[in-house]
Amino acid sequence: MSKRITRVTTRSGDGGQTHLADGSALSKTDPQISALGDVDELNSFVGVLITHLERTDLRTLCLEIQQELFDLGAHIATNGQVPAPQPERLEKELKALNSTLPPLTEFVLPGGSDASANAHVCRAVCRRAERTTWQAEITPAAVYLNRLSDLFFVIARIVNQSSEEAQWRGSSKPKA
Repeated sequence: MSKRITRVTTRSGDGGQTHLADGSALSKTDPQISALGDVDELNSFVGVLITHLERTDLRTLCLEIQQELFDLGAHIATNGQVPAPQPERLEKELKALNSTLPPLTEFVLPGGSDASANAHVCRAVCRRAERTTWQAEITPAAVYLNRLSDLFFVIARIVNQSSEEAQWRGSSKPKA
């Protein structure tokens, strides 16, 4: 196996520039770099979520998602030379998992168990990553992240099934 990273500290980014995998240099404030950072942050939060999941199938699913998030980062860092993961797999998982849940009657409040709260954090960070990939005009990544945020919402609901799901009371709903 070849070594990809031989040094952690390179000092090459100290001037506010960084390089993509294809060798192109960008400002660290470029939307493409922001998208990479948000996907990386999401992957870290998925790692935290995994530590709180009791169900083996959900842990396995989240480990697969971490691999796909690295693929997504490669897609972003190579300007599309590496294909983005396909959202269809997520749609299949979503359909199967959501079919086990009762219908929603109101907005769900993030929280509940540690696993559910962490799944909601993954959902929120994923939505931000989606927004930054849209800003960077990386459509395949944005579409994948859109489906993934839905999946984290469903995972949050699933791991909270043993307790009552907290829902928005609607006290600030507009009056008809």
